[in-house]
Amino acid sequence: MDSLKAIITSCERVIVAFSGGVDSSFLLRVCVDVLGKNNVIAATGASETYTPAELEFAKNTAEEMNVRHLIIRTDEIGDEEFASNTRLRCYHCKKNFYSKLREKADAENIRFILDGTNSDDKNDYRPGRIAAAEYGILSPLMDAGITKDEIRLYSKSMNLKSWDRPANPCLASRVPYGSRITCEKLDMIARA
Repeated sequence: MDSLKAIITSCERVIVAFSGGVDSSFLLRVCVDVLGKNNVIAATGASETYTPAELEFAKNTAEEMNVRHLIIRTDEIGDEEFASNTRLRCYHCKKNFYSKLREKADAENIRFILDGTNSDDKNDYRPGRIAAAEYGILSPLMDAGITKDEIRLYSKSMNLKSWDRPANPCLASRVPYGSRITCEKLDMIARA
């Protein structure tokens, strides 16, 4: 935790890529505690790949932390490289989102954008990490060596409502590679 706080302190002002999940909620809380709410912006991507309930949870969490919250509209379905659903689907999604986040950060004169990638994520196939590198997104949880189990323990001790939320990757991750992603499929998955 000391290492995480030192990393965040060095950033001074940040935008946190904030889904409302376990990792990004914890990261947002630590950023607010370390930097103060006026030096932190939460930014959530909103599209057909993200359920209205998830967006509402993110809004409520940011409001409870009394932090400024941006909703960034993305259009993954309109991106042929995303919709065709190759193994680089996540790269195209993150590139879309991070490019918009970088524009917001530049407009706010903020150098650092942080995401909730944790130490355990190093072992997963995550093509979105390529886009993160391209846009200079930092992953302080991973850099500090903090695991998902540790995040849950810290989050519980901080009374974060997200501490025991189940993993909830985007709806598109439920569509097998090679099968086209459509609004109809995403809606069916969300309803299920």
